Amino acid sequence: MTTIDAPLAGYTAKHLRLEVEGTVATLTLDRPEKKNPLTFDSYAEAAAIFRAAARDEQVRAFVVTGAGGNFCSGGDVHEIIGPLLGRDTKGLMAFTAMTGELVKAMRACPQPIVAAVDGVAAGAGAILAMASDLRLGTARARVAFLFNRVGLAGCDMGACAILPRIVGQGRASELLYTGRALDAEEGLAWGFFNRLAAPEALAGEAAALARGIAEGPAFAHAMTKRMLAMEWAMSVEQAIEAEAVAQALCMTTQDFRRAYEAFAAKRQPEFRGD
Repeated sequence: MTTIDAPLAGYTAKHLRLEVEGTVATLTLDRPEKKNPLTFDSYAEAAAIFRAAARDEQVRAFVVTGAGGNFCSGGDVHEIIGPLLGRDTKGLMAFTAMTGELVKAMRACPQPIVAAVDGVAAGAGAILAMASDLRLGTARARVAFLFNRVGLAGCDMGACAILPRIVGQGRASELLYTGRALDAEEGLAWGFFNRLAAPEALAGEAAALARGIAEGPAFAHAMTKRMLAMEWAMSVEQAIEAEAVAQALCMTTQDFRRAYEAFAAKRQPEFRGD
């Protein structure tokens, strides 16, 4: 009998809320009284969860969201920013490497990630939304890369690499230089949000989107995510060659065979990720 490796199903989160329902995992930033800021511990735990997801054969999609009508207000001022003022360069580098590790873990995990953004998504919260694969928002969503407001550069946690690829170089430059908030309608028009939902419907729509993705071919979805990342640094010719290899690998899966057999039988395919 084949044993399915599902480390997230048995994972007990200490600094975040992790729920696994079937093939979808929901990670909730759960400090609503402070608009869900990140701490040293929650940064590290979130990265560990996404790293564990790379070994999870049950979970096929993620939802990342915040509790209490907000997404994430960034790094906790008193629990992170204050203590950083007492660190030397080596200590500061350890912190910025840890925050970058979270984005690297999100990008490296094979499961597509859906961000459900309501209310404030500021600083590192904006980065979490940016680093996700898909973003749903509400009319009251406000996304702000406000690092310059605290005397820091906009080049934080991959923002200068990823944000221009979502909204374009000029628009990303404006957001990173000014720190102004991107409102929901503008975010939708700029392509930051895939679509908007009513606040009361956001969780359901994000879960439905994640379930729909999870019902698809997991190996192929993971390959799509990998190639979307890898091809940033490729010429078109290199990308075409890489995609030829990737697609040929997908053609060796049982999901590909099932899809053909289902088409021939005029029924919906059942994808199992093998």
